[in-house]
Amino acid sequence: MQIGFSINETLCLFTLLTGTCWFFWRRRLRRRPAPVNRPFWAFGADLFMVVSLMFVCRVAVADWPKVPTGSMEPTLRVGDYLLVNHLAYGPRLPFTNTAIEFGRPERGDVVVFRYPLKVSEFYVKRLVGLPGDVVRFENGAVSVNGEPFDTAPDETVTAKVEDRGQWLLRESSQGSHRAIKVNPLLQGRMPLDLNQPDLAKHCRSEQRGQWECTVPAGEYLMLGDNRDNSADSRVWGFLPHGQVYGKAVRVLFNFSDLSRSWTAL
Repeated sequence: MQIGFSINETLCLFTLLTGTCWFFWRRRLRRRPAPVNRPFWAFGADLFMVVSLMFVCRVAVADWPKVPTGSMEPTLRVGDYLLVNHLAYGPRLPFTNTAIEFGRPERGDVVVFRYPLKVSEFYVKRLVGLPGDVVRFENGAVSVNGEPFDTAPDETVTAKVEDRGQWLLRESSQGSHRAIKVNPLLQGRMPLDLNQPDLAKHCRSEQRGQWECTVPAGEYLMLGDNRDNSADSRVWGFLPHGQVYGKAVRVLFNFSDLSRSWTAL
């Protein structure tokens, strides 16, 4: 699921514009007293600190991207605005991909990251495999290091129009729970793309819908909660740790469904 960060780009532009206004206004004040009637562009200097602080906070501490596709349904719905916590793993320095690490992603986290095949795009998926884990996928059933994830019908999730014809299941592992969506006609038979060199090296596919991967050091295996309609590690390979951007912790709001506001992930 690709998610958009156009607000960051807008804030970056406003930071540059107001910063330019601030620079020239300060330079003018050094040369002569402030005029009675300030030029209109000088008001941009007053906004510089506010706008720049908002920009730095969004990039390094937390932001709120919008979900555009359904690859993480039913956990995330189209139109959800997410609260992404960068401090969960450590803030990213603005204009770089350098992190001051406070922690590491854990299995089950909903992680926002730079798409490995195009780092200018941001994706969100669930972390299933940690470095060294042996992840097995068999007809929709997932197991890690020989311990299968438990699945059962999930009656706590309110079915939407987009869920028609799908199974809504509750998946559990090591005390954590999540809702997933499965197409009963496919049931996890989405193939593993062994044309990807990283997958070919660390995975084996027995037959359609059955494969096993050993997650390499410094990388993660990511899956979408909409298991049969998600371009995830099965398609593009493992996620390098350096591309992790932050942890999605809540749905802030959804203009089409306000009942989703402040939903924990």
